Amino acid sequence: MQITAAQLAEMINATVEGNPDAIISAPAKIEEAGPGTITFLANPAYENYLYSTGASAVLVSRDFKAKQAVAATLLRVDDVYGTVGHLLSVYGKEEAALSDRSISAQAYVDDTASIGQDVAVGHFSSVGAGASVGDGTVILDQVFIGPNARIGKNCTFYPGVRILRGCIVGDNCILHANVVVGGDGFGFSPDAATGKYTKVPQVGNVIIHNDVEIGACTTIDRATMGSTVIHSGVKLDNLIQIAHNVEIGENTVIAALAGVAGSAKIGRNCRIGGQVGIAGHCTLADGTQVQAQAGVINSIKEPGAALGGSPHMHYPDYLRSYALFKNLPKIVAELRKKINELSVH
Repeated sequence: MQITAAQLAEMINATVEGNPDAIISAPAKIEEAGPGTITFLANPAYENYLYSTGASAVLVSRDFKAKQAVAATLLRVDDVYGTVGHLLSVYGKEEAALSDRSISAQAYVDDTASIGQDVAVGHFSSVGAGASVGDGTVILDQVFIGPNARIGKNCTFYPGVRILRGCIVGDNCILHANVVVGGDGFGFSPDAATGKYTKVPQVGNVIIHNDVEIGACTTIDRATMGSTVIHSGVKLDNLIQIAHNVEIGENTVIAALAGVAGSAKIGRNCRIGGQVGIAGHCTLADGTQVQAQAGVINSIKEPGAALGGSPHMHYPDYLRSYALFKNLPKIVAELRKKINELSVH
């Protein structure tokens, strides 16, 4: 797609500073951009690249003040990062439009399955008995849709996705490679006499609402009874474990390698960092923010709380405690010195 800076500015409500006829054909990173590309500056750490970039145009905030001359055309916008997202979706749609919307001869679709209009099913994918797939959904190669699973409209499932029996995925969801929805929860009953564990059947399902995106190799276990629920707008990174009967509120985001234990409930608009562990049966209030590698061991009732450390504590307390911890060898050495001095007297 080729477009002038002026035409793009009209699309994204930007103010042009420089050559309005500059041709833009693709987005690029600011440190690698060349002629015909558009890039952006949202993080001040990258400002030096602005003065040497080969890009034809750069998105900047309306209040940005350059410290030296800029060769590229500047497009000033209210929200740089949000505009980048919109811009990438425009270029992404052009690529997605090339997808073959057909059912591969090498795919299996059960006779009792319901397939909507404009659906793609890739090579060696399987849609099971009683399953349904909504209009406009793209299922790439080697995807498994289990019996009686329900998939909404305009979803994209990348290779290796597994939606197991009876699980539900809403509209406009993106599931990246090797996501597993509906594997058995980790439920076992210990026998005190023998020390053996007996499997507890997991007879519930998983319900994923609309506009959810799930990163590669993330797993969401089915409920023991009832449903594991992922509400609308949730974004999950790669390699996350969501256990049975967990509920995650609207527009919550969770970074990679986090683990949420069984029956935990996470509120709306929470932000959970990478490698965070959340103990079972905990409830996190709306807007909770958890620093990377923290361990949440009990419920958080205060909306908007910021947490860090393991076991968790309020983030300001964590920073103060960590500052002391870093200096602990020095403090101990000084304390021992004082003790020795006092013992002499």
